[in-house]
Amino acid sequence: MSEFGAAIAAGYQVEGESIDLGRGVLNGEVDLEAVVRYPLKTMNRHGLVAGATGTGKTRTLQGMAEQLSSAGIPVFAADVKGDLTGLMNPAPADGPGAKRNAELGIDASPAGFPVEFLSIGGIGPGVPVRSTVSDFGPLLMAKVLGANEVQESSLSLVFHYADQKSLPLLDLSDLRALLTFLDSAEGKAELEGIGGLSKATVGVLLRNLVALETGGGNEFFGEPQFEITDLIRTDPQGHGIISCLELAAVQDKPRLFSTVLMWLVGELFEQLPEVGDLDKPKLVFFFDEAHLLFADASKAFLESIVQTVRLIRSKGVGIYFVTQSPKDIPADVLGQLGGRVQHALRAFTPDDEKALSAAVKTYPKSDFYDLKETLTQLGTGEAVVTILNEKGVPTPVVASRLPGPCASMDSAGDVTAVASASPLFTKYGTRVDNQSAREMLAARVEEKVDQAAEEGAPAAEPKVSKKPGKKAEESAGALAGGAEALGKVLNSREGKKLQRNLVRNVLGMLTKK
Repeated sequence: MSEFGAAIAAGYQVEGESIDLGRGVLNGEVDLEAVVRYPLKTMNRHGLVAGATGTGKTRTLQGMAEQLSSAGIPVFAADVKGDLTGLMNPAPADGPGAKRNAELGIDASPAGFPVEFLSIGGIGPGVPVRSTVSDFGPLLMAKVLGANEVQESSLSLVFHYADQKSLPLLDLSDLRALLTFLDSAEGKAELEGIGGLSKATVGVLLRNLVALETGGGNEFFGEPQFEITDLIRTDPQGHGIISCLELAAVQDKPRLFSTVLMWLVGELFEQLPEVGDLDKPKLVFFFDEAHLLFADASKAFLESIVQTVRLIRSKGVGIYFVTQSPKDIPADVLGQLGGRVQHALRAFTPDDEKALSAAVKTYPKSDFYDLKETLTQLGTGEAVVTILNEKGVPTPVVASRLPGPCASMDSAGDVTAVASASPLFTKYGTRVDNQSAREMLAARVEEKVDQAAEEGAPAAEPKVSKKPGKKAEESAGALAGGAEALGKVLNSREGKKLQRNLVRNVLGMLTKK
């Protein structure tokens, strides 16, 4: 055994279960003795899969998901372009994946895996994933609305008011109705004790709601809400189910789908019990296009992400951010990631060169590689790897040729049929419309209108001189008669209906489109 092979094999030796990350490569040659293994015990310490376009990130994600599923670990993966739909079908026996595994001496047969296809609100193929506005929360809502910090603070006040008054915010029409109500005279009076909303802020939020409604928000927000435990399941054979969130139909809505992914992570953090360090994780979550999550994020939002990533590992969940460059991930988040699978980085511009140098500094020193040179010369399906071993110590840096997938790398054509046949489709396929803030606010307005009509509005006394003349007396009589007639009209059924419609128009948009 060579010095290189012995060092890598020793550095990546594991006692428990693991997944295979290929064989070490030195000076362009594969060393079959340099086996690179990732212990399942440390996969809840999170990680990064990075690299330029076309370097093999998606196939790395697929290969890891396959092995995790075989080990009985459920997987969630964001499938931005539909590249992972082939996971349910075996790869060709003579395909590139099988050839790669044969070259590496890996005994792996073509196989399909249990896959659950999900979609955002039913946009595109897959079981609809929905959330109520209340459960989504003000921080994520501010992110998806593109709100600044002042508007984010105002949204927090709106959500607080809804909680205090037991007003369920289920869909965007509820949020619109509540914002409109709080901008009215009655709503402003109710906010006096806890702060207030400026008319300008409400106007901006309402305008941004229009863009969100037409950009997938109407489909995503509502009931039935997706239960996060449905991501943590195994099939009858004990294989972990791979849940693929199909995002091809919403590729042009990056702010929506990246925030939805963070909502799912937040739900896992809030709902799963503390389990400490397990021999293998309960779920591994691949967060594709991770850079979109951090774009234009507020300070409070970033702090929330850092806290979630830091603490969720004790719930038995590993999060793997998939993006083009480590610089896409904030330093506070990057520092929480124990595993790195770095595909090739390109250095075509001064900014690229600067990013490359910064990436090299984050790796342990290597006796075998000039990392700055190695990272620019990796081939497709090769990556520089360093992880945490079972004792929590960083492993030696190694350039590894990664295994080929056992499932098909081609897109599957029957995703809709598979999703429709799923038991989850019976549970989430049909949207429901329960009573919520919109109806409750509308009923409140109608009650006030009816109460005012029943009590009768006092007629204003006509202005007359102290010594009225004949003409003044006639005017007073006419006004009194007119007030009496107006009172009869207002107390009639048609009058009450007219008053309700008038108040609704003033408060605005209290009914769904």
